[in-house]
Amino acid sequence: MSAVSEFNDYRAKMNERILNADNKVIKRIYNLDTNAFAEGALDVKTKELLGLSCSMVLRCDDCVRYHLGKCHELGLSEKEVFEAFAIANLIGGTIVIPHLRRATEYWDSLNEAK
Repeated sequence: MSAVSEFNDYRAKMNERILNADNKVIKRIYNLDTNAFAEGALDVKTKELLGLSCSMVLRCDDCVRYHLGKCHELGLSEKEVFEAFAIANLIGGTIVIPHLRRATEYWDSLNEAK
């Protein structure tokens, strides 16, 4: 199983489990997240790049993978993604480099799965 399908399958399975618990606060948080990344004053591609950069600075590999998947679905180029990586490393410092490595590996997996 590829890293991409493994991540997506696990995410879908656990999101279903969590949402089936029927907790109003958790459902509202998920809804807020969905609405925050919808088209608005900023286009969806820009919002995904922001999400990617912020996730790298916060060092959340699951979030990085999620936003990379969305960037890939939206057709962002490698140059666009690497500019977001550069901003994240500038803001986050060298501690972000291990996440940059894993993000690059996952981006390559997305391209291989294509």
